This record gives sequence, C-alpha cells and structure tokens, in this order.
Amino acid sequence: MNRLALFSELAAACLVAECGKSPVAGNTDPTTSQIVSTNMTVEKVIRTDAEWQKLLTPEQYRITRKKGTERAFSGLYWNNHDPGLYRCVACDLDLFGSDTKFDSGTGWPSFFRPMLENHVATAEDNSLFARRTEVHCARCGAHLGHVFEDGPKPTGLRYCINSAALKFEKK
Repeated sequence: MNRLALFSELAAACLVAECGKSPVAGNTDPTTSQIVSTNMTVEKVIRTDAEWQKLLTPEQYRITRKKGTERAFSGLYWNNHDPGLYRCVACDLDLFGSDTKFDSGTGWPSFFRPMLENHVATAEDNSLFARRTEVHCARCGAHLGHVFEDGPKPTGLRYCINSAALKFEKK
C-alpha cells in the first residue's frame, strides 16, 4: 500500500474514532434509505509526476496533483444542470451522479454524496490555518476538493469539488 493510501485510511479511521461517524456517506438505496456500500476494490493508479503532467492540462495538474483550487464561479461544471455522471479527470473513476448535485451558492460543483462510498477518500487538511476534510479520488489520489457538514438532507454533507478535477458524461 502506498503512503497516500495508508495516510488516507488512517485519517478516515481517526475521524471515525473522533467524531463517531464516517465523513463519507456512500449511496442510499431509495427504497430502503439504507447506505449502499460495495466490496469492490478500487485498484490504485500510480504514475510519476512527469506522467501526470503529460496526461493532464496545467490547470488539472495544479488542482489534482498539487492540491490547488479554482476560483469560485469559474469552473466548467459549477452551473451545470444536465443529467449525467461526474468522473475523476485523472483516472476516469465514477465519483458523483448529477442526481446528488445541488446549488450551494459557493461557485463550485457541490454534491451531497459520492456514487459509491469507496470511490472517494478523505484526509485531514490543516492548510490555510483552517481544519477541513480533503476529498480525493480513491483510485489515483487526485485532490478533488473538500467535504463540509453543512449540506442538505439526507446526508448533511457538502462535497465542494473543483470542476477541473472532474469530467462530465451527459446522459
């Protein structure tokens, strides 16, 4: 297991122990309102820094590999209302469905839960003199954004995600 994956798992375990709940909600079965999880393993994608730079645009690289943030209201998907699927721009893993997207007023695409619980991972982020929870792709470790506990029901979570970390497939 690489250091990033190990750190992510340890950080998530610490959050669960500290808060008593996981920062990732998973999917809810609409017929039962139960969290749907999967035992499917997400095979890790590991590339060198040079390989990521060749694969991604400079903006995508800055955000996903260097933990950057795009300016509010500037990203491609903050105001997208089309039905479809949002995938990781770096490794194509399914991350969020348009049915969980909502207008948070923040200027970034916001979702109240990921497609599958094990497709996103979280880690504590104490940068910028604030305590936040970073969200990253469970397959390739790409920085996606942050998750906050001020979202709508049913999860109460707001996954605030950079458009440059996503690619959208319209249905």
